[in-house]
This record gives sequence, structure tokens and C-alpha cells, in this order.
Amino acid sequence: MSEFKIGPLNHVGVAVPNIEQACETYRTLYGATDITTPFDMPEQGVKVCFVNLPNSQIELIEPLNEASPIANFLKKNPAGGQHHVCFEVADINQAVTEMEKRGATVLGKPRIGAHGTMIIFVHPKNSNGVLVELMETPKGHH
Repeated sequence: MSEFKIGPLNHVGVAVPNIEQACETYRTLYGATDITTPFDMPEQGVKVCFVNLPNSQIELIEPLNEASPIANFLKKNPAGGQHHVCFEVADINQAVTEMEKRGATVLGKPRIGAHGTMIIFVHPKNSNGVLVELMETPKGHH
């Protein structure tokens, strides 16, 4: 087996039916003060923002339309919920190769994620029911 391994937890993705209400919950209930302005990612069918924490982030994800994968998630979980966990990797192409070599199902091709760096998703069946996002470490981090 190669030396490939995941790096630090980058964020936990949380699907929400209303991103503004979710931001308000993190502000008023949990005292979060550093929340980014929501922005649209039409190519992924989502609106996202980040709740910045001392050791990680919460990515709030709202569907832009019914075709969004998040819309399907919310049909099963109307109040929202944990959607995925994201770990950093040094090289996304190496991650794809290693995941496939190790028998995992990689969902789709590498693409630009909300942090502006390449991402992939590994099917939940390979990770004890958890959707795992692997994200190339953004330049200038760590």
C-alpha cells in the first residue's frame, strides 16, 4: 500500500433548507461570530457559506434548485443535517488513484469546490455510511 493518507479535517458539511436561518442559528445559539457571506455555486447547484471556527469550519449548504444533490438530501431530511466530512489531501489526482486502487467508489471527476481547490467525493458505502469529501489543501495553508 502506498504512503497516501488523509490530512486534517477541513470542514463538516451541513445541508440546510435555508442558509440565512442556519447562519442565524450558529450566531445566536452557538455564538459564532465569523460567518462568511453566502455565495452561489451554480455548477454544483448549491449556495454555501462557512462558519469559521478555531480548529475547523462548518460548511452550510442550501440547494439552488430541485436538480441539486442537496435538494434530494433535504427530501429525506427536511430539517437538514450532516451531509459530509471533508479531509485535506496533498494531491487530488493521487487521492483518486489511491481511492480507486483501494476499492472505493469515487463519485464524479475532480472539480473545483467552495474553497477554490480541487475536490472529490467518496461514496458513503466505503466509509461506514459517511459521505467523505477529499479536498486538495488550499495553497498557503498548513
